[in-house]
Amino acid sequence: MPLVLKIYLGILGYLISCTGAGGQVPQPGSYNTQAYFAYLTGKRIGVVANHTSTIRQVHLVDTLLASGFKVVKIFCPEHGFRGLFDAGEHVSSGTDAKTGLPIISLYGRHYKPTSSDMKGLDLMIFDLQDVGVRCYTYLSTLHYVMEACAEHHVPLIVLDRPNPNGFYIDGPVLESRYRSFVGLHPVPLVYGMTIGEYALMINGEGWLRKGLQCQLTVIPCSGYQHTRKFALDVAPSPNLRSMQAIYLYPSLVLFEGTAISVGRGTSSPFTCFGHPALDSSNFEFTPKRGTGKLSPLYADTLCKGFNLENYNFNDNQSYFTLQWIGLAYKHFPDKNQFFNRFFPYLAGNDRLKKQIEQGIPEAEIRQSWQKDLENFKMIRQKYLLYP
Repeated sequence: MPLVLKIYLGILGYLISCTGAGGQVPQPGSYNTQAYFAYLTGKRIGVVANHTSTIRQVHLVDTLLASGFKVVKIFCPEHGFRGLFDAGEHVSSGTDAKTGLPIISLYGRHYKPTSSDMKGLDLMIFDLQDVGVRCYTYLSTLHYVMEACAEHHVPLIVLDRPNPNGFYIDGPVLESRYRSFVGLHPVPLVYGMTIGEYALMINGEGWLRKGLQCQLTVIPCSGYQHTRKFALDVAPSPNLRSMQAIYLYPSLVLFEGTAISVGRGTSSPFTCFGHPALDSSNFEFTPKRGTGKLSPLYADTLCKGFNLENYNFNDNQSYFTLQWIGLAYKHFPDKNQFFNRFFPYLAGNDRLKKQIEQGIPEAEIRQSWQKDLENFKMIRQKYLLYP
């Protein structure tokens, strides 16, 4: 079966199972054009967008242009405007072949729109599909876009999108000394908010530089509830191709701070993990180079590890778990080479690395971040738009 068809059928199956009889599929804020088109008349518009920024399979930029609005610049995040660049890969600015509009990369020479980038804009629109995990860099792009808009007195409209991992909150809260582009704010690894709610929190908590306030409007989703699961109809980035990968991502992304591969360069990234020297015969894979996987870890090298494509989540428990990283550490031959310098920035602290090395049980590790989670939940509650 072709990979594209396999992915489509997988998403369709999840969509049916998550909506069920009489269930309502949540719709992004972008669909509600009546709520924001009135703001756009006569404005020179910048759009922060990528391949996920669609209105019923039509790109947001195409819809705005067809509706007679003056889009003058496109800004793109990590993975690029068409979503084809690998994680961490430099994204260059350029020109959109279809519309002729300039594309300004916010994952190349700079993360934050410059004064030159903002020149000539009357309004900015932000529309990116997030996955609800702190280290997913679209959040940092949001922060810097808000900051640039605040500095240049350009109003920002965030077209909200449902969070596929929005039904729980878990993981360590980021400590300020580990602030980076994979985590700018003191939030848990899984924070249980839509990107619109998160924008309200950035403003409300004064997290922009010097306490700046962005002139922010959030266009809410319809039919979305934090307590209900749903399926995305588009892969948010090249290596999150299924709902299984999206659900596993909070747990497996920690491997990006280790010597372990998460299957980039295979047909099922973020649903498996392994290493050439891992002491396991459960599963084998060989990463290959290609689109969205320019330089996958251990390219053309056989890796041994574990396959989680058929792992069944327990809905009575958090979907975030340390069992996989604990298992890999246990089977890894050279413990001194397991973690790299990036790990504390993903974890948000340096304690988790030490706890795993010491073999502390997961239940005890979880207790170490519970007080911080309770404090965050009180902050989060102020900005929720959905039940």
